[in-house]
Amino acid sequence: MINLAKPKTKYYLKRILPFGVIWLALSWFILLIESMATDYENKRPETDITVDWAIFLFASFAVFMVGIAMGTVEVLWLGKQFKSKSFVRKILYKMGFYLLFMLVINCITFPLAASIEMGTSILDSGVWDKFSHYIVSSTFLSTMVSLSFSIFVSLLYSGISEHLGHDVLLNFFSGKYHTPKEETRIFMFLDMKSSTSLAEQLGHQTYFQFLRDYYNQLSDAIIQFKGEVYQYVGDEIVISWKKEDGVLHQNCIQCFYGMKVRLEKKSPYFNKKYGVAPSFRAGMHMGQVTTGEIGALKKEIFFTGDVLNATSRIQNLCKTYGKELLLSARLKEAIAQKGTVQFESVATVALEGRQEPMTLFFPTQL
Repeated sequence: MINLAKPKTKYYLKRILPFGVIWLALSWFILLIESMATDYENKRPETDITVDWAIFLFASFAVFMVGIAMGTVEVLWLGKQFKSKSFVRKILYKMGFYLLFMLVINCITFPLAASIEMGTSILDSGVWDKFSHYIVSSTFLSTMVSLSFSIFVSLLYSGISEHLGHDVLLNFFSGKYHTPKEETRIFMFLDMKSSTSLAEQLGHQTYFQFLRDYYNQLSDAIIQFKGEVYQYVGDEIVISWKKEDGVLHQNCIQCFYGMKVRLEKKSPYFNKKYGVAPSFRAGMHMGQVTTGEIGALKKEIFFTGDVLNATSRIQNLCKTYGKELLLSARLKEAIAQKGTVQFESVATVALEGRQEPMTLFFPTQL
């Protein structure tokens, strides 16, 4: 049995962990700058904590966990609350929330660090005397400024990651596709049925909201079955898998049916709000692509290869043959032995631009 929660957990961990790394790296950088400015001496012992290895390790762990806590709140909750706001407003609203959050954390961790420094209980009066001096000192102000900077950098990362996509952002940072690479990939072109008539029926603004709700319902299945969103093109979404991820457990096929089930469950919502529920058709194919960074004014991770044109044409044939999903023989052969889905031949067709005819299949048993 496939554990659907595991890919989703990995997805969220990959998004949350960078917050901890960002906070840890910034804290080390700020500590280095402050230490160099004071010749590595504690010149304000009445308010500042003297850093030894025990304090350094405690502070590093605490800062990392604070970053993880912020990432968890941002990814799982707060980030979803301001989707309709502009980028600047998102930053400002979230800055206010996180500053209050960090103020509480600061007031908890300082007494703990002071008790470690003094080698006494946290209930010792000396710890709280030091805290009372700290809370009204320039050191406290400096700490809050440092926290504000860390929050801002984290939110900037979050915003860029949300707009580019987490995997794309990591690929840019790592330089994975700075030099073009050949890969074997699976592609799914998913197209909404009757989109033109829906746009005319709903009007442009309502149709835009309809598309937003429609795409939101597809996200969970894409994450669960290890898909990557390559492009949104109007009412069409292009999803991609590395060969091993798409073939495993027939993930690429399961993703299609996962999205279908999700939309069927939400059909009452769509019918109530828009008077119509969306449905889709999809074409799938597998082949070689060249993957690399492209663009002068705007960088993107770009795929080139015949497989994309062929997948688009397969998707267009769904309507011709009255099928909601068609896939190529090459993809069918790769995944047929990796799960319980069975396939049946539909037709052998000559696709435009290809010399050899292609046999198309559709799933018959789940």
